[in-house]
Amino acid sequence: MRSILITVVSVCVALTLGRIPANAQSSPEDPWEILAEPGVHALMRHAIAPGTGDPAQFKLGDCSTQRNLDDTGKSQARTTGKLIRAQGIAIDIVLSSQWCRCLETAALLDLAAVQEEPALNSFFSDRGMQNSQTNQTIERLGSLPTGMKALMVTHQVNITALTGIYPQSGEIILIRVTDNGDITTVGRLMPDASQGT
Repeated sequence: MRSILITVVSVCVALTLGRIPANAQSSPEDPWEILAEPGVHALMRHAIAPGTGDPAQFKLGDCSTQRNLDDTGKSQARTTGKLIRAQGIAIDIVLSSQWCRCLETAALLDLAAVQEEPALNSFFSDRGMQNSQTNQTIERLGSLPTGMKALMVTHQVNITALTGIYPQSGEIILIRVTDNGDITTVGRLMPDASQGT
């Protein structure tokens, strides 16, 4: 009886200290394996584009008025695409914000035809659009044919609204649509440039 009590106390202490996550599996899945699973989609923050927000003269469709990818960001996007292809993961559709840094990231990934998706546009300067755009993004994902895998290129604010995660530039959040139409996060993937350049 005493040994059982000691074991229970030890497990409780370990959980409290964070040594054993409550939802731990015996062997954590590789995020690439998770991405390859049916029903899992990729939600990517655009590649590195120095700065914050956009210039005051921002105009949709005019890249000269926007914050854009630098050479590091362009390389990051190309490398991410190469790594996804090297894993043998087929992306059926790439959806992108209409901001130039997202469209360029999506194109440089070179994974599938890129479709502009206004719901993925940044609402950094208009937070009143957060709920409607978040709901539209969830609906767009839910409307995809069964078996279709999407990669969406968007902005930090959009990803945080959808998942609660503040992603790095170029980071991919792995998500799936639940039976009740919500989004659940199933993994995170920060492609390592040293693997593909």
